[in-house]
Amino acid sequence: MTGGELTLGAVLARLEGRERELAAQAEAAKERIAELSAQLEELDRAAEQVRITRKTLLELPDPQPPAPWAPKLPDHPAYQQIMAVFAAADTPLRARQVCEAMDLEIAPNNINNTRLKLKRLVERGILAETGQGLFTQPRP
Repeated sequence: MTGGELTLGAVLARLEGRERELAAQAEAAKERIAELSAQLEELDRAAEQVRITRKTLLELPDPQPPAPWAPKLPDHPAYQQIMAVFAAADTPLRARQVCEAMDLEIAPNNINNTRLKLKRLVERGILAETGQGLFTQPRP
């Protein structure tokens, strides 16, 4: 035999070494496949949760807009009468005109009391004072 020739034992030893290398690479590949499979399962679970959440949200009824805030009218009957006057009016009114519409005696005391009531209604947001002494219902 010459120095460059391989003996059967040497060939078998090299094959055995190569087999071990391939087995180690195969084991590493199997471990990587197991890791990737676990990662894929987790991503599938997360995607399913997103699909369920999306479906649930799409099935929810549309939220109703909040009811507009309605200021409370004082209980005294005079306020009911004043609001009836403004419901029939198409222009802003002064306290004197409100008294006339309510058939009150046109006296300073009545006009001042009506003006105070009108100011209270403005404070509550039920009426608006568009100019000094000029009252109207707010328009949406």
